[in-house]
Amino acid sequence: MKKILITASIIGVAAACGTFSRAGNTNGSAGNMPALYDCETFTINLFELPPGGESSTLNKNTQINTIYMDDNDKVNGHPFVAVLDAILADGFNPLWQEVQVKFINGHTPIQLCSDDQILAAVTNGVVSVTATGELYRCAVVGTP
Repeated sequence: MKKILITASIIGVAAACGTFSRAGNTNGSAGNMPALYDCETFTINLFELPPGGESSTLNKNTQINTIYMDDNDKVNGHPFVAVLDAILADGFNPLWQEVQVKFINGHTPIQLCSDDQILAAVTNGVVSVTATGELYRCAVVGTP
């Protein structure tokens, strides 16, 4: 797999793959979307767990991964591409908690491409992160 080194390339991949919408039917490949892990692009398949089971599942599972999303900001006119904190070879669990990334006023949204970049941006006061309580079944299904 090729490393994606330029933010514009990452955004182009996201635009070519289409955007993910939680509205409508997301069963099967309709739930596919691009995501980044350590600045490499992957295709993932997300399916949200029923709301009644999310809090119970969060309370019973300590090995839940994080998917960072920014539903509000655009990066050069394109949606922010989701960022994963693990893949199959790096502590992967099929359960993912959504964490929203929000760029703090005065900071232009940019595409962050790894959990380390996001955590550094939090430390530097560039973004804030908030767990949404939404829980997903996520499968890494390939590269675009």
